[in-house]
Amino acid sequence: MNSDSDLQIAGDILEVPHLLQPPREHPSTVAEFVGLARSIAADRSRWEHLVRFDAASRWYHRLHTGPGYEVWLLSWVPGQGSGPHDHGPSSGVLTVLEGALTERTDRGPRALESGAQRVFAPGYVHEVVNDSLEPAVSLHIYYPGLTEMPMRPQAEQRTAGATPNARCAVAEVS
Repeated sequence: MNSDSDLQIAGDILEVPHLLQPPREHPSTVAEFVGLARSIAADRSRWEHLVRFDAASRWYHRLHTGPGYEVWLLSWVPGQGSGPHDHGPSSGVLTVLEGALTERTDRGPRALESGAQRVFAPGYVHEVVNDSLEPAVSLHIYYPGLTEMPMRPQAEQRTAGATPNARCAVAEVS
């Protein structure tokens, strides 16, 4: 087989360990944070026994910390919501572990079923609500760790994301 490249690999590249990067102990890219969320979601024994449902307020538990990031477990009974907010300077990954949640933004509502993931950048304004008749559980990873969560008035939620950067500040992960 002819190739336009001068570089050709003969043999098994995995047998050349000095060319491979060592695995990272902690995530540092969006893809790695999404992967961390997926691995925690898949390991129910790591979080299921910790979940509590509180009718008076949303329940939350810091599940894990790493250099510069935090992993939070939240539960939502029907009707509970976060209120419109952003996460200050933190980016995040939201993963629905059980049940269903609704994310409301200036673009309208989005249903998030179990397994759905959302990635967002600093300044992204949204509201998360359990509009269903069943409890829900979600996992949230923040980088850097969550230091503020400014609440926004309902009217501000509809206009805060109107800047071009804010509109591109979220991605759905499939």
